[in-house]
Amino acid sequence: MGTAITFKRPDGKDASGYLANAARGNAPGVVVIQEWWGLSDQIKGLCDRFALAGFDVLAPDLYKGKVVPYHDTDSANKEMNSLDFMDATTQTVRGAAQYLSRNGAKVGLTGFCLGGAVTIIGAVHVPELAAGVVFYGIPPEQAAKPADVKIPLQAHFANKDDWCTPELVSGFEKAMKAAGKSLELFRYDAEHAFVNEQRQAVHDREAAELAWGRATKFFANHLGGNSAA
Repeated sequence: MGTAITFKRPDGKDASGYLANAARGNAPGVVVIQEWWGLSDQIKGLCDRFALAGFDVLAPDLYKGKVVPYHDTDSANKEMNSLDFMDATTQTVRGAAQYLSRNGAKVGLTGFCLGGAVTIIGAVHVPELAAGVVFYGIPPEQAAKPADVKIPLQAHFANKDDWCTPELVSGFEKAMKAAGKSLELFRYDAEHAFVNEQRQAVHDREAAELAWGRATKFFANHLGGNSAA
């Protein structure tokens, strides 16, 4: 459904990504950020689904063509740890947001795992954004303090997550509330990466569909447009 495109970062460098457009011409935009596996077919499928729900969607390729197989967690961890998160967010992700906002559309940001952490960093450092939806990812506070978040956030976390642990989630929620920030936070009795239907060991269809409905409604409310979710 979508297509590979090249777009400009604020620094003038080229970045690549996967673009899926809504059927109507004046759709709001959503930037989608990959898991630590890379810009996989599963993430592209989510972009297509967001487009069907009424959004223009762009998923920047933060690994520049590299996609790690699901079983190879060592390689995924290596790729994630070698990523310059601040450059990726303030340049590549911001460039994607600027691309989608070029016709005056409001733009949201969402991401999964690694992309969830990038979403929170973007909520602090990317001024083109109007809302964010976080899926099971939280960055270190030195990258993005909850008190510095500038947009409304919705967040989805798993209770059986040993990476983005319930304790980490509670700390993030407490810090956001203490700073008076807008946060809708949902917890699911599921595993990390429960939205990823290609990973049968962790996918939870009921939780994933509930989270999807909440996310598309949140974006429709904050970005405008009619969600067809």
